[in-house]
Amino acid sequence: MPIQNIVKYAYKDSLSVSKVQLEKACTIAPNEQQNAYSIYWIQEGKGTYNIDFEHYTFTDNMLFFLSPGQVFTVDSEEIKTAYKLTFARDFYCIQTHDKEVACNGILFNNIYETPFVKPCKKDTKKLNFILDGLIDELQQNETAQYDMLQSYLKQFIICTVRVKKENHVLKEDIETRLFKDFSLLVEQNFRELHTVKAYANRLGISPKSVTKHFQKLGAIKPSNFIKNRISLEAKRLLIYTDKTVKEIAFELGFNDPAYFTRFFTKATSKSPLQFKKEY
Repeated sequence: MPIQNIVKYAYKDSLSVSKVQLEKACTIAPNEQQNAYSIYWIQEGKGTYNIDFEHYTFTDNMLFFLSPGQVFTVDSEEIKTAYKLTFARDFYCIQTHDKEVACNGILFNNIYETPFVKPCKKDTKKLNFILDGLIDELQQNETAQYDMLQSYLKQFIICTVRVKKENHVLKEDIETRLFKDFSLLVEQNFRELHTVKAYANRLGISPKSVTKHFQKLGAIKPSNFIKNRISLEAKRLLIYTDKTVKEIAFELGFNDPAYFTRFFTKATSKSPLQFKKEY
């Protein structure tokens, strides 16, 4: 897409807002891995995006939330009006926030939930008001600009969290809390710990209890949950790095590269090299 079709406002390397206004089809990001937190707001348009190899089709007024490390690609899109809001981890995540609006809250760093929100007319008006204030502040050079920008960003995130909670029933029973604790542990340790028993020990319960809680939620088996996270990271590394299969195997905690190849082939029905070549 021609660069003149994008208007970008930025504060150092910490925060930026890009605006796209076109009457014809365009591409916001054809193929990239996230190195910051990003919010895509497609106000007018339609298309299909892939986030961590999952397909999401959208039409008009949809917000997508992407975290560092996630793989984002475009299958197709026709965009008339859209915004991309990007911020660095140390601009927002180092602050103390309510757990729901933090970087490990409802919107970000949660690869197991649908990563989009569709606001109603009232919420759209409110989000536009906040975004206009953010863009206006980005064009200033006034006292305490950092604090003002952070405040606008927090308001935007709080508003979208409220929309998400209104449209999605967020359970808080024992099974759900255990699932969240288990998924957080997997996210932090999947490179070293590959068994349900290892995570059950961290949670202070038996592997059978973990499996039982997953069954009550209708979730996949905890062993498959772990395998899916490992294979997702393997896909990311195969596509977005020049590391060899052997290097990737060791990085993901496999002492035997041949065993890793068998693991990956069983999970994806393709060998690592075949997956890399076809993708």
